[in-house]
Amino acid sequence: MTDPAPDCRFCEIVAGRSPAAIVLDDDHAVAFLDVRPVFPGHVLLVPRAHHETLADLPADDVEPLFATARRLTVAVEAAMGAEGTFVAVNNKVSQSVPHLHVHVVPRRRKDGLRGFFWPRTRYADDDEMERVAARIRAALAASSDR
Repeated sequence: MTDPAPDCRFCEIVAGRSPAAIVLDDDHAVAFLDVRPVFPGHVLLVPRAHHETLADLPADDVEPLFATARRLTVAVEAAMGAEGTFVAVNNKVSQSVPHLHVHVVPRRRKDGLRGFFWPRTRYADDDEMERVAARIRAALAASSDR
């Protein structure tokens, strides 16, 4: 396990040194209510070990974290009488606390949330879309070689 990071608010919550409305605490992760929720019931799920981004999370820890996220989507939806959930992970940009965290946000039709935090755009044409897809495929191929 990675040592807690100094001055990490989420490491402090995981260690029990900072208060939080904990909803889940297991061997791999801790989940608690976001203090600035998009909607009531907005939960943050963090790995116990300090990892800043999803790319930093060891491969063996991905499945337990996202299995827990899956459980939380069901629980949040049931507990909040929601019609669904929005699940998101920010990496670096828009990450207010540099400790990997998964947002599980209850959703209802016409709840006013549009595109969550960002405007939507379109590709100029199918050729541009294919060029972007090719770049991502190439990056995936290069990363699988490592």
